[in-house]
Amino acid sequence: MPVVSLPPDTLNRETNRFEQVPLRQPLFLNSVQKSGSHLLRNIIRMFVPVEQQYQKQFVQWGNMPEHLDAWDAERNLLSWGHLFFSDASAIELAHVRKILLVRDPYDWVLARARFFMSENFQDNLDMIKDGKLSVDDLLSLMIFGIHGKSPPLADIFRFNAAAWLGSDVFLVRFEELKAACADLNSDASQAYFRALLSACGIDPVPADWRERVMIGSDRKLSGTARENLTGAIELPEELPARHKALVDYAAPGLRRLLGYSE
Repeated sequence: MPVVSLPPDTLNRETNRFEQVPLRQPLFLNSVQKSGSHLLRNIIRMFVPVEQQYQKQFVQWGNMPEHLDAWDAERNLLSWGHLFFSDASAIELAHVRKILLVRDPYDWVLARARFFMSENFQDNLDMIKDGKLSVDDLLSLMIFGIHGKSPPLADIFRFNAAAWLGSDVFLVRFEELKAACADLNSDASQAYFRALLSACGIDPVPADWRERVMIGSDRKLSGTARENLTGAIELPEELPARHKALVDYAAPGLRRLLGYSE
């Protein structure tokens, strides 16, 4: 498994400052990697008692058998991870509230490249960090994968996102979540978070929801936020047009399915 270096987690102390109502059903925050997983997780943690938070691990397909207690129907825990859709995962999560977080595949390519090139990520990919690889080639590898070492974009989104859409998931787009966090005093943001929290089983929404979201969305609490990565190379702010075309070729229809194009 890859090793990710993160700062110490201090959110439990912040969560305990607020009155919490126990969850009445298990809740799983599923996400495509590099789609704002820590942002969503930290926000929802602010609304759930610490003793109901399953903090052992980001649950993934490879370690799922070791963490089935995260979805114990008697404990009603909040858990999170990057979990593929398959027979076993569908069965284990049949009774669980499921939130699915995605990101525009165009922006995901850049986020994945930035993370892979940072010092925070350690895996068997050192050969792409020695400075010999051009930015254009790096972006292509993020789209088509690295043979035997890293899966292509199409596979990640197929099993971690698209396949779950046939299930009872509540879809969250990173861009909309980020915009709602940036405009907490607006009616639109209030409606957004009421819908999200209700989908999580947090209902009624507490009156101090804005303060909780503000704390949970603090980017200093996320070690994988862009500005907290170390050693990352300079990448364009927007995916170049030819790489957008490659994303469309590699995963036709994906952006439309996720709601990013008509």
